[in-house]
Amino acid sequence: MPFINSKVSVTITGEQEKELKAGLGRAIAVLPGKSETWLMTGFEDNCRLYFRGDNSQPTAFVEVSVYGAPDSGAFSDLTGEITKLFGKVLGIAPDRIYVKYSATQDWGWNGMNF
Repeated sequence: MPFINSKVSVTITGEQEKELKAGLGRAIAVLPGKSETWLMTGFEDNCRLYFRGDNSQPTAFVEVSVYGAPDSGAFSDLTGEITKLFGKVLGIAPDRIYVKYSATQDWGWNGMNF
């Protein structure tokens, strides 16, 4: 039950969105027990993001929410995959990407909680 939401300072075309969605679907598998089957993604483009007081370069903030508590090593692996993907597809440099993780034991779906 992961959710990956991204805010980026650039425009995302329909083709790029499909490529990001597919890439995140593959990348989520680095977290034990997670797969694209339960992955939800969201994309917010053209956000006004400043990093180090500067908004002249493409920037991204990616939030990853997961049910359970994967180990931090798996999160580190996923950060690498996300960084590569956003660099390749959107041209965002690794040092302009933040990835935030949130893990929870409470997750609702289909009218009930797990």
